[in-house]
Amino acid sequence: MSSDRIRLASLQSKVVSAAEAASLIKDGMTVGMSGFTRAGEAKAVPLALVEQAKTNPLKITLVTGASLGNDIDKKLTEVGALARRMPFQVDNTLRKAINEGKVMFTDQHLSETVEQMRNYQIPRPDIAVIEAVAITEKGHIVPTTSVGNSASFVQFAKQVIVEINTTLSPDLEGLHDIYIPEERPNRTPVKLVRPEDRIGTTAIEVDPSKIVAIVFSDLSDSPSNVQPPDDETQAIADHLIDFLKKEVTDGRLPNSLRPLQVGIGTIANAVTSGLIKSPFTDLVQYSEVLQDSTFELLDAGKLKFASASSITVSAACGERVFGNINEYKDRLVLRPQEISNLPEIVRRLGTISINTALEFDIYGNVNSTHVNGSKMMNGIGGSGDFARNAHIAVFVTKSTAKNDAISSVVPMVSHVDHTGHDADVLVTEQGLADLRGLAPRERARAIIDNCVHPAYRDALNAYFEAASAKGGQTPHILKEALSWHINLEEHGTMLPR
Repeated sequence: MSSDRIRLASLQSKVVSAAEAASLIKDGMTVGMSGFTRAGEAKAVPLALVEQAKTNPLKITLVTGASLGNDIDKKLTEVGALARRMPFQVDNTLRKAINEGKVMFTDQHLSETVEQMRNYQIPRPDIAVIEAVAITEKGHIVPTTSVGNSASFVQFAKQVIVEINTTLSPDLEGLHDIYIPEERPNRTPVKLVRPEDRIGTTAIEVDPSKIVAIVFSDLSDSPSNVQPPDDETQAIADHLIDFLKKEVTDGRLPNSLRPLQVGIGTIANAVTSGLIKSPFTDLVQYSEVLQDSTFELLDAGKLKFASASSITVSAACGERVFGNINEYKDRLVLRPQEISNLPEIVRRLGTISINTALEFDIYGNVNSTHVNGSKMMNGIGGSGDFARNAHIAVFVTKSTAKNDAISSVVPMVSHVDHTGHDADVLVTEQGLADLRGLAPRERARAIIDNCVHPAYRDALNAYFEAASAKGGQTPHILKEALSWHINLEEHGTMLPR
């Protein structure tokens, strides 16, 4: 087994236990770890670090691609091992610690983390812990189900721990396209002009002398927890598909649309699944994460090719895909996230980008991250990378939450991640607002008329009419603009009292 997975003979002596590898991580270190949306994270080493921290406390800065599976963030938080975390997370325990100020969370556009490391704006990793399916004859690292920031972590780190996952087929080799941009200011354009283009290598290049430990693991990725579509998510998908049909009919899009980017989550997955019954053909995807819906479209013959940085799927879908990876491999590619999310490429390809909002206001400003303006949910992720540069930037959300106690459409958002300049189309189960080319007052009318839940429509109309009477390019009544959030904070509901 060792020689099959470690093809450079001189590295076979580096195989150690997870505990021995974890002992190389010291208090105060910055640790770069593989993993992107619960896919491809190192598992055995961080879990061994958790056990060690119970008796030998330490605090580290943990930098990944995005969120981790296997409750790793949760367990590291519980033993007090995290001083700082970046750039994205989804764990409830870590989220609580972040909102209590116990863990410093740096929320970043996913395309920017390693770029800032490259330029020494944030610390480079002292050590990188990277999950792999194999090490090549040259000592290069073949990733597993995600690439994320792994390639640059390996390049920047002083030491590298490789964790070889034996639950995954060696046939994953060849799935990846590892390309690292050149240094500024003499960087040449990234020559990726179609989602299916390959511009890099199939493994992460590394000087084998940097590899200080190799660990074997039989721990699997956590399966996706995306729920099947309900009536509301299906309605959102239907509204968006009707919009895209009209774009084709009016000659603004071809029947193959433009490359699709779809954020992680139930609503976005439902939208993508809805394309199976649509008239669109020869679709391609240029995204961050490939979910169940991607493989449904591939199996249905609707999707020709999909490019992303990770594969995050349900257990059943994962068994089908990874058990038959050679049937899919020529239609897939996984890239570093600074390439999957690179604004240069997003603008060039002209993606249709579909991301989820927590709330948006009557002028199209979008809050993706903070509940009531203060409490972090997950992070901005890649939505900003795509929204500002997409051909069409779409944000979707249900019109209410918590049994209608919260309206997702408000007079003024309590936190802004995407300004109204970046949002082209907003969709709830109530309807769709096409904001392109509209002035603020026109945007407000389109949003109120189409996207707002009936329980809140009269109140929003009253606010907008009073604000408009007061005047301004973007009319607001500052004393009332956040009153809905204050009502929620004090009384548990935004509903008019």
